Amino acid sequence: MISSAGVPKKRQRTTAVRRSSSTAGTISSVSDVTLTELSQNVDRPFPMADDRPSPAADDALHFNDSATADVVLRLYVDGPSPLESSADSISNSDLHVYLHSDVLRRSKYFSALLSDRWIGHVHVPEHSSTAAAARDLFRLNLAVAPAAASIQSHLTVLELLYTNDFAAAVDSASTALDLLPVALELLFEECVRWCVDFLEAVPWTDDEEKRVVRLIPFLSEEESKELVARVSPSGEDSCEAMLQGLVSSAMNSYGNTAFVKAFVGKILRDLSSKETAKRVLEKAFARSLKTVKESLEDYSSPVFRGDHNETEAIQRLNLHKASTNGKHLLWLVERMIELRVADVAVKEWSEQAGFTADLQRAFHDDAWRNIVPGLPAVILRCTCRLANAVTAGTILASRQVRRKLVEDWLPVLVVCKDNVSPISPSNKSLYLELEETFLRIISTLPMSDAQELLQRCLSFSTRNVEDCPHLVTAFNTWFRRAARPLKPDCLFDQ
Repeated sequence: MISSAGVPKKRQRTTAVRRSSSTAGTISSVSDVTLTELSQNVDRPFPMADDRPSPAADDALHFNDSATADVVLRLYVDGPSPLESSADSISNSDLHVYLHSDVLRRSKYFSALLSDRWIGHVHVPEHSSTAAAARDLFRLNLAVAPAAASIQSHLTVLELLYTNDFAAAVDSASTALDLLPVALELLFEECVRWCVDFLEAVPWTDDEEKRVVRLIPFLSEEESKELVARVSPSGEDSCEAMLQGLVSSAMNSYGNTAFVKAFVGKILRDLSSKETAKRVLEKAFARSLKTVKESLEDYSSPVFRGDHNETEAIQRLNLHKASTNGKHLLWLVERMIELRVADVAVKEWSEQAGFTADLQRAFHDDAWRNIVPGLPAVILRCTCRLANAVTAGTILASRQVRRKLVEDWLPVLVVCKDNVSPISPSNKSLYLELEETFLRIISTLPMSDAQELLQRCLSFSTRNVEDCPHLVTAFNTWFRRAARPLKPDCLFDQ
């Protein structure tokens, strides 16, 4: 049976059904055909396609043919229709369709009702003036939901018992979804298979997909396996695996990565599971960081083999690999900060004493200038983005992380300022921003840590003291704090 929500109550698809004075079935769907129109046309056949008879039926048997029918099926609305006034619902609440038992037996549901076990319980009229009723007619009842389309869907499925013209009847996913619950209700297996095959092969709207999902439990495992595969994940980690593939493709698989990265960034922002995004981004960050570190290590401490030209080619390759993966790192850092999942990245970035030492050695050399001139800026931008997130409170970093972030990366900033010349306006702005950010982090540390680190920041000063107000402010703040009395009680008197 089919509920008013459009989902069939599960009926065992066998040839046995319960004894009942009326068989009930309902379906909720939408159609342009009204119950009144169908009632007015009950005495004429309901043609479909070219009205071809089913191969299983005699050529003389036609749908809704009162002259030859031996079964009258009453389709009645189970409750008032929301599409009609109350007066119309009372006067047009049922519809009689003339059918043939030989054809109806293609439906296991009707086959059971028309079996010898049940024939004795079917009412046969004793007196009637019409030619059709003069014969012994089996009278059956079938309830449908209070919607005109459910009447039409039942009529269409009944006519398919005669015509077998599924291709003409099922012309859209919506139509298949209207007919499938009725075919399931009537145990019309050929119609069920056709509707399911059609749904497997065509796209769905979001609303149609919801209807498919509601109908899947009423299909057998074999019938529904393709539909299930289409709407259900293949494994618990399928979402994570898909996201890993997208992030990897954004970084490595396309010539113009900017547009692809922008698209994947939107997918990450829209993803409902931030934990999944966090895991994927952390793994990608660790891989890219490892590649950059290994490339710089190989460049800073090369194993010389072969001639000079071969060694130079290998060094150039190492620098290009470091630069490319450094850009990936920057993109990953920005996405992690945007999603507020960069706490692990900050911690890892603060534990890179060996990496920062290799960077200092590399940037003291001149070879990188003509090969990857943008490499220092890329690395410092990663540091600047993470440090800014710490000072903004987007990432709550521990005292140790904050101290190490400044301690290990401050020398890299100093080397870049001293060895990258001439300094472009964009680089000058980057250096100044990172200087100010480091000084703000230092202001969050205990005074003993701040005292040590501030003395390493003297390189921030220029010949004109007015050009480095950030450094002046940082020292003034430290000395103001140092001038306070040591007794804790006095702090509350300030």
